[in-house]
Amino acid sequence: MRRTVSGVTSMPISDAPELFRDAVEAMSAAKVRKELSVAPIRPPQRLAAHSYAVGLEVLHGESEQGDVPEFSEGDAFGRLILLHDPAGDEAWQGSLRLVAYIQADIDNDMASDPALPKAAWSWLTEALDGAATGYTALGGTVTSTTSVRYGDISGPPETHQLELRASWTPLHSGISDHVEALAGVLAAAAGMLPEGVVEASTRPAGPAR
Repeated sequence: MRRTVSGVTSMPISDAPELFRDAVEAMSAAKVRKELSVAPIRPPQRLAAHSYAVGLEVLHGESEQGDVPEFSEGDAFGRLILLHDPAGDEAWQGSLRLVAYIQADIDNDMASDPALPKAAWSWLTEALDGAATGYTALGGTVTSTTSVRYGDISGPPETHQLELRASWTPLHSGISDHVEALAGVLAAAAGMLPEGVVEASTRPAGPAR
């Protein structure tokens, strides 16, 4: 089972240019793995003439889509913002732009790996390269942070987070696979196994001999 973006067509975009409407419709057709929640969120209003956004979160335990705890161990979330400037933008090299953000709690081993930033960026580039919809003008940053708690404050003594910020220009409006690509990056950042892969320790034992 894979989840789709719900509520997209209810957004007041009927007066927007056709290219933008097509891109929003494509985002609504994106399908992500069942362990993720994906839904429309409020987009920024001043970055471009037209904007739209979806948020993604990792579901925990028995949570249903749209019912993710505000704070929980291993939190991971992201957002993908669609911008459209009908006149085009020289820096974008087009009239559509996607802006992505991912934040995920990570363990100490992952946080201490000096190759983490390069690996996290490769998750994104490989996911986009695997999408049918091409892209150009990709840029961004990967940041790994550690927070240490002192004194009388609740929570674990030390936490680690990974942040990925990126933007790119899709070559046409059929961007459902770009939403799906970002969902795959979020799953990787959250430490989730690829779909169809089962940890050896969780596989059922074979028949007794």
